[in-house]
Amino acid sequence: MTFDEVETFVCIAEVGGFTEAARRLHRSQPAVSRRIHELEHRLGAPLFDRTGRRATLTDAGRALLPYAEAALAAVRDGESAVRDRAGRGPTRFRLAIVGTLADSHIVDLLREFTARSADVSVDLRTAPSREVSALVRSGEADLGLRYHPDPDPKLESIPLGEEKLYVVVPAGHRITADRLPDLGPLHDEQWLGFPAERGQSGSFRGILERQLAAAGMANPAITTVDSLTAQKRLIEAGFGVALMPVANIREELRIGSLRVIDVDGLDARIPVVAVRRAGGYRSRAVTEFLALLTH
Repeated sequence: MTFDEVETFVCIAEVGGFTEAARRLHRSQPAVSRRIHELEHRLGAPLFDRTGRRATLTDAGRALLPYAEAALAAVRDGESAVRDRAGRGPTRFRLAIVGTLADSHIVDLLREFTARSADVSVDLRTAPSREVSALVRSGEADLGLRYHPDPDPKLESIPLGEEKLYVVVPAGHRITADRLPDLGPLHDEQWLGFPAERGQSGSFRGILERQLAAAGMANPAITTVDSLTAQKRLIEAGFGVALMPVANIREELRIGSLRVIDVDGLDARIPVVAVRRAGGYRSRAVTEFLALLTH
């Protein structure tokens, strides 16, 4: 099997569809379909079940995936090692990060890192936690920043701390207090939350649902909004409230368009970790950026 076939197979498994994989790989959809058809013919087994635009792994596809990811990662590690050793041109550092973390102090550290390392070219990619891990596993990212440690033994999770979540409301919200004894006064609010992540009870959505249930809200009104920026603009416009880290609303707090309400007994925290491949190549860029993150 060829590198292009393996790369295409892993990409489809990550994104769940041929159309999105074609976009990610900058290829036509017929070219992507042809590579998978050739791979399936060579292996003598279908790798995907196709339903509309969705593609899910068959038993054969699930059997192949960890080996395909390892093969891709090994090739990409080799490329990185040679580039580092040759020292020609800028060093490429591929960083995958959960979108909400791209609006936190981590960006300040990344700015400091790039200022110190003029010879490093940073490729930044945002994705949900699950996909961040998949990008690191396949070697498409040298380092990933996500929420919660990944239990996969092929990955090493390095703790970076926790983000405490606060109730965020518009500046002109009817509740003017900065602190509440419980969530009771917010019982009738429209809440904004990120989409649920399959198998991720510790996600933002899972934490929000648990906190509201603990406050006696059996069927809270939660509007799913998959963009942090959209959530903030909707809160400013008075369309709801949310649980967010303070780091995500620093600018809005500065200009006074949003407020934070601290709630006694609400201790919602979400751990942040860096993930890298266990036993993978340790580039100078990754080592130096990790040192900044863990300092």
